Amino acid sequence: MEIQDSPLTRASLLIRLRDRSDQPAWNEFVTIYGPVIYGFARRRGLQDADAADAMQDVLRSVTSAIQKLDYDPRQGRFRGWLFTLTRNRVLTLLSSRNGKPRATGDSNVQSLLSAQPDRGGTLEDEWEVDYQRSLTAVVLEELQNEFNERIWSAFWQTAVEDRPVPEVARSLGMSAGSVYVAKSRVLARAREAVQRRLNEDLEANS
Repeated sequence: MEIQDSPLTRASLLIRLRDRSDQPAWNEFVTIYGPVIYGFARRRGLQDADAADAMQDVLRSVTSAIQKLDYDPRQGRFRGWLFTLTRNRVLTLLSSRNGKPRATGDSNVQSLLSAQPDRGGTLEDEWEVDYQRSLTAVVLEELQNEFNERIWSAFWQTAVEDRPVPEVARSLGMSAGSVYVAKSRVLARAREAVQRRLNEDLEANS
């Protein structure tokens, strides 16, 4: 199987995932990738329940396959393999729903390990966008406790909810300049946090 480090699928996390009792590692993994898998399935046409089933099936497959993985950051990307696994599972469910022959072997570890990343571009690009969104959401959640409530609210309302700065300033009893500063502080910290993960990725690949 081809694996390459990513901000949240670096060697240390992949190794930790082999221990099924390492709940923090699995929580981190599911928090990032669960929404990505589910969203991909929904956009391919699966209903809510089927998309949730697809997500659970893929996560179970990862649980089985991760025990057999040999980490080699020079050979490829973990996310590419996970994308292919997700795509194949979604196609299986769509085929089953449409009355076509059902694909087999999804639970076979060797077939999981030999799954190759998609090189077509479009769907995997969409997958990457979803991943970045999910990563950003996790980073922001981690950072929230670093700021007081008013600074965070100023950032959230302007950067996320896209409310006008003057309106936010009035509602929070702040000057417009202070709102801009608050927004800039949180954004800078978020970029720093993401870059730190990227740097860990590069160090693991060196």
